[in-house]
Amino acid sequence: MDEAIDRTLDAVGARLKRLRTLRNVTLADLAAETGISISTLSRLEAGLRRPTLEQLLPLARAYGVTLDELVDAPRTGDPRVNLRPIPCGDGSVVLPLTRRPGGIQAYKFVLPAGSDGAEPDPRTHEGYDWVYVLNGTLRLVLGEHDLVLEPGEAAEFDTRTPHWFGAAGAGPVEFLSLIGKQGERAHLRVAPRRGRAER
Repeated sequence: MDEAIDRTLDAVGARLKRLRTLRNVTLADLAAETGISISTLSRLEAGLRRPTLEQLLPLARAYGVTLDELVDAPRTGDPRVNLRPIPCGDGSVVLPLTRRPGGIQAYKFVLPAGSDGAEPDPRTHEGYDWVYVLNGTLRLVLGEHDLVLEPGEAAEFDTRTPHWFGAAGAGPVEFLSLIGKQGERAHLRVAPRRGRAER
């Protein structure tokens, strides 16, 4: 049992860093919100320090997740995805759609109307992103490109390229995002595999 607890606590740092990167929050902003020093937050994310309950509670509150989600507690056998929205402070909301560590992570983003009027602030991070628009119109600033994507359209790109998202239409925009480590791309099957009877 102690080994399982050790593994769970050792994985918290990477999860904390992923949550902060997803929200585009600086260590200074997070320190101001949680009361935890920048150096402590940095050590927690790097796995150089194990988190205490006193640190996990304000971090879970800041990210809008439960403690179970923050430490990736063992599943109870319920296969339903527990959609807990993560507010991002600018009116946008992120809903994690996957819970397994590593590999490609799936998220649903909801950006408020009028976010296109904001000055784009492109960011970069390690990984590869595949975006699919569900509703509304998405503005994607990607490097030197300024694109508008309609429902049913998709884009994929290396996230080391500066990028920024905004709602381009009069209403909000909803889109799915599959984010993987560098080199991992979403693969689409364009034709069904033939069954044994067809061979």
